[in-house]
Amino acid sequence: MSQLTGIAASSGIAIAKAYKLAIPDLSINKKEIANIDQEIDRLLKALDVSKSELEKIKEHARTSLGDEHAEIFSAHLLVLSDPELINPIKDKIETDNINAEFALNETAQMFIEMFENMENEYMRERAADIKDVTKRVMAHLLGVSFPNPALIDEQVIVIADDLTPSDTAQLNKKFVQGFTTNTGGRTSHSAIMARSLEIPAVVGTKDVTKQINEGDTIIVDGIEGKVIINPSAEEIQTYQKKQEDFELQKKEWAKLKDEPSVSKDGQHVELVANIGTPNDVEGVLNNGGEGVGLYRTEFLYMGKNELPTEEEQFDAYRSVLEQMGRDKPVVVRTLDIGGDKELPYLELPDEMNPFLGYRAIRLCLERDDIFRTQLRALLRASTYGNLKIMFPMIATLDEFRQAKAILLEEKDKLIQEGTEISESIEIGIMVEIPSTAVIARQFAKEVDFFSIGTNDLIQYTLAADRMNERVSYLYQPYHPAILNLVNNVIEAAHAEGKWAGMCGEMAGDAIAIPILLGLGLDEFSMSATSILPARTQLKELSKEELASFKDQFLSMGTADEVEAFIREKTNQ
Repeated sequence: MSQLTGIAASSGIAIAKAYKLAIPDLSINKKEIANIDQEIDRLLKALDVSKSELEKIKEHARTSLGDEHAEIFSAHLLVLSDPELINPIKDKIETDNINAEFALNETAQMFIEMFENMENEYMRERAADIKDVTKRVMAHLLGVSFPNPALIDEQVIVIADDLTPSDTAQLNKKFVQGFTTNTGGRTSHSAIMARSLEIPAVVGTKDVTKQINEGDTIIVDGIEGKVIINPSAEEIQTYQKKQEDFELQKKEWAKLKDEPSVSKDGQHVELVANIGTPNDVEGVLNNGGEGVGLYRTEFLYMGKNELPTEEEQFDAYRSVLEQMGRDKPVVVRTLDIGGDKELPYLELPDEMNPFLGYRAIRLCLERDDIFRTQLRALLRASTYGNLKIMFPMIATLDEFRQAKAILLEEKDKLIQEGTEISESIEIGIMVEIPSTAVIARQFAKEVDFFSIGTNDLIQYTLAADRMNERVSYLYQPYHPAILNLVNNVIEAAHAEGKWAGMCGEMAGDAIAIPILLGLGLDEFSMSATSILPARTQLKELSKEELASFKDQFLSMGTADEVEAFIREKTNQ
């Protein structure tokens, strides 16, 4: 028996035999060719077959995972049609008189290295996309079989260096009990998909593929981030009990589906969900969500060749509002695109630091034609439910005032056109820039609500890219600087009779929940599958008691001190 430690990416316990997902030998040789047209034809056929496969994978993902995850494959299909990639391959075949395999590899490696060396998350994800897509094309050129996880027909735990989005989308949870990889993190595509499928996963183990042989018995502990290889009979028995306990825990959570989110001392908070598409609403309702705290509208714009029309957007917003009903609020974030999330048809400028650049509200205020179309669609949909509109990446009061003025202009136009608009739409902002958190009292006089976006707030405050492994230790949600900024926002909101929510990963974190309850956070927005565990945890926490500790943990010096203090006070 041996044990590896990694990152707990998706909760649960899996016990099964190892299935090593091996990439076929894609080694190539440089060859001189006799017929250039024939070689280009080989390339085009390999591209067509790959597109056909990805279309099928996309539909499988849409059925099993929903539209948001299926859009990953829209991006992959765009790569396969991108003249910026395809034309250089053709040029190499023609000018160097070389085989398609060698031309593809040379060109793909150039783009992969270029993207991997860029600083922002979106560009690094593009490198992974190009790797995934070009491996598939290469396999067809070489005439070798590409791994097909959809063919797994027995209960196994998948072992891989990494799982690409196309691998993960093909996993059948009836047979794939869990997976573990050498690389990856909680925010990788594969980890997010694993949580959607509710498959236990441990990622980032560094060398699991070297330590495990095909057919070994494996335990994946997605709760504590452990992988046990060839466990003893006693260990298997122990983990079977742990597995049963987890399944019983899930059944207990399910009993709270229609219950309010109330603390031990009777204080109510809202537990709501983050979504990306109308199809995600079903998961929110099935998990007892009390609303939508973040609807990421950029998925309407991605994986397309042109901007979505007003009518397309109206249909999507109306669908979400109608499904949630009039009693459940839906907070819609206006377009957060640009910089780290590009749209090929917008031709955005290249930037040295896209996370701090031309994106979100900055882009929308300059391209107000795009912004006004979205606002009109939202306003028209407002009568179908309880709509709240939120502007992202607000750094100054002037930006908020400009955005609100455009919204009110479009509202007046629609009313003049005879369109009915709800009169109870709240207008708020995401707090993800430290300057906004610092002067929250000034903002609170003008906004209707705050929603704290901790993913960006943490990395901006601590000047640490959360996707950079070398500085990942600085991504500290419990850092006193972060907690003081969060506290400042909540206090500012309450002083003006407004509410404050949170829609970053931190809102569903088991250590953060007692801290945020003690600080007085009103709304916790998280992944749908985190809602019932959070509701269960809240029932054991006293808001009044935690509030009495507030000054102590806000005055601490390190994140570790805060975590140790909270664990002691809540017996975690």
